[in-house]
Amino acid sequence: MRFAHRHLLGIEHLSQSDISEILDLAETYVAMNRQSTKHSDVLSGLTQINMFFENSTRTQASFELAGKRLGADVMNMAMQASSIKKGETLIDTAMTLNAMHPDLLVVRHPHSGAVDLLAQKVNCAVLNAGDGRHEHPTQALLDALTIRRAKGRLHRLNIAICGDVAHSRVARSNLILLGKMENRIRLIGPPTLVPSQFAEFGAENYDDMNEGLKDVDVVMMLRLQKERMDGGFIPSEREYYHRYGLDAAKLALAKPDAIVMHPGPMNRGVEIDGTLADDINRSVIQEQVEMGVAVRMAAMDLLARNLREAA
Repeated sequence: MRFAHRHLLGIEHLSQSDISEILDLAETYVAMNRQSTKHSDVLSGLTQINMFFENSTRTQASFELAGKRLGADVMNMAMQASSIKKGETLIDTAMTLNAMHPDLLVVRHPHSGAVDLLAQKVNCAVLNAGDGRHEHPTQALLDALTIRRAKGRLHRLNIAICGDVAHSRVARSNLILLGKMENRIRLIGPPTLVPSQFAEFGAENYDDMNEGLKDVDVVMMLRLQKERMDGGFIPSEREYYHRYGLDAAKLALAKPDAIVMHPGPMNRGVEIDGTLADDINRSVIQEQVEMGVAVRMAAMDLLARNLREAA
């Protein structure tokens, strides 16, 4: 099998075999990243540009580290201070960048579909690092790798995604990926944050945390995306934590070996109890960060192979 995609814009267009190919290659990079020498030359001679129109710490640092460990020339563009602020359109920016002949373009943008539009205007490979409420494909892939390593498989698991599903591109990408891999998915949260239309993904909706967490294998908590909320989605953070925040009592309803995940950044005491987040016996949150670098290395490696074959 060959990864036959020019870009990585979302999970929607990936097959089961595509997903497995990325995860299998990422496993080799997990091993490499744990060695004293963490360097490869698979992207040697290639230029990677990171364009983040939204603030990001984890994802941008992860992509930058991934590119450098693979030998790419990596440039970070400060888009908050860019010509976009002077009125330049996204297409103008794309045309300007294209003239610089980058090979890999990593883009995060606040508007859904913006990364896809950019990909249509450039000659290089584009990786979506999150666009609006649409998708965040590498986050779903790193979550999948974390689950597969912890559980020994990535199919026929009961997985609960809890919290602010409505505003979460992470939830959307995970719903698509975990559904493709034949898992049973439960969405848990208040009706304001878990709209009924998400049922089209084949997930079961619960507004009661205790009921939704019964016998699940994986508990994936989501951040409250206050920056995307324009109304009263929750009564108060204190009430939200009481009903939907993950603590030891609620987790006790899941399977004894259930793992706890969170894409970060965490609001401790709002979505999750801080002690539980740091519990190395249940929480795989730090592993998610580690898997992120390896998954992004694998994705850029596979896209670069296609670039070289096309040249």
